[in-house]
Amino acid sequence: MEPFTDDTSTALRHRLLGLKGVVMLLGSSDTGKTTFARKLLAEGVAAGRSIAFVDADLARPTVGPPTCVGIKLVSSRTDLDMLHEADGLRFVGSTSPQGVIVNHVVAVATAVESARRRADLVIIDTTSEVTGVVGQTLKYHLVELVQPTAVVAIHRGGELDPLEGMLSRFLSVRIEIIDTDPSIPVSSPLDRQAELVKAFQDEFASPVEKWRVAPTVFAPTLPEGFPVSRLHG
Repeated sequence: MEPFTDDTSTALRHRLLGLKGVVMLLGSSDTGKTTFARKLLAEGVAAGRSIAFVDADLARPTVGPPTCVGIKLVSSRTDLDMLHEADGLRFVGSTSPQGVIVNHVVAVATAVESARRRADLVIIDTTSEVTGVVGQTLKYHLVELVQPTAVVAIHRGGELDPLEGMLSRFLSVRIEIIDTDPSIPVSSPLDRQAELVKAFQDEFASPVEKWRVAPTVFAPTLPEGFPVSRLHG
């Protein structure tokens, strides 16, 4: 793999914009997945492409709140400026795939299915978990179910090698490999924690909607007159 240069990154984005279907970005934390996605979206808009962005990063989302997979349809500069405002959401309920791999995979797959109906190119930004049982299992099944046209593997060292081997051997997916842009800042765990806290604070800032759910929503088949209090506790 050649060292990162602006020319190699630009050439890769040019190749990807010649595709239809789904492009999935893989890489660990602070490898520049979102930066690459934003550039790809901007260049796609400039080229007049119909693009959808599926943000599957539950802990550091660009589209929508944490714990959700967000969908954003991008066809103008205004859409790029308002990328945080989701056109659709799939709730997973966790900032980590640990224990919710199935939920996460289903959420991404249904989001991509919806996006495919409204755009000819879908770009997926994924979580930073790419190693170990959880990271490799999640990414393997995401690729298996979504069947991307191309996977972009953004490297920092050899951390993606085992995952790439699995994808190439068992799923025969097209993998484009690029090195991490050295200008991408590296955040500390405390920085990422503070970023997540702020994202939750912004999402739950006042005024918060208040709503009530009727008891029958939880037990719609109970006989009329059944004392609901018996279900408490």
